[in-house]
Amino acid sequence: MNANAVLIYDGECPYCSIAATALKRLDDVEAISWYDDAAQEFLAAQFSEVPFAMVLADRSEDRVYAGRAAAKELAERAGTPGIVGSLVRDNYETIAKVVGVASGRGRDPDDVHSTYPIEGAALDTFDALLDGAAERPAQL
Repeated sequence: MNANAVLIYDGECPYCSIAATALKRLDDVEAISWYDDAAQEFLAAQFSEVPFAMVLADRSEDRVYAGRAAAKELAERAGTPGIVGSLVRDNYETIAKVVGVASGRGRDPDDVHSTYPIEGAALDTFDALLDGAAERPAQL
C-alpha cells in the first residue's frame, strides 16, 4: 500500500460512504469511518475534543485538513476544476446538512474548517489509522 493519507468520514451516511468509495480511486488516499476505533483514537490525539467532521490526514504533508478544508483538498486531489473545489468548500455546511437530513443523521458536523499540523500523538496513531482503513474498506 502506498497511501499516506486517510479520509475520516461519516460511515453511517450512505451518501458519504459512496463518496469515500469513489475516492478509493486515488492511489494515495484510504478511507475510514468516523465511528471506527482507529479514527476515534487519531482524532482524540489530534484535537482536544473529537470533532464530528470530515477529516483528511496526510502523513507525507504532516497536515490534517478538516471540514471545508478537507472537502476542498479532496476535490483538488481528485482533479476537479478549481471552481468545483471552491463550490464544495464554500457550501460544505449546506451540503453536510442536506446529506444529514437525507440520511437520517441526527447531528450536524462540528465547526472545524482549517488545516492543522499533525500533532505528535496523532502521528503516533497514524499507522493504526491506515491499517484500519485498509482492513475496513468503505461500504456502499
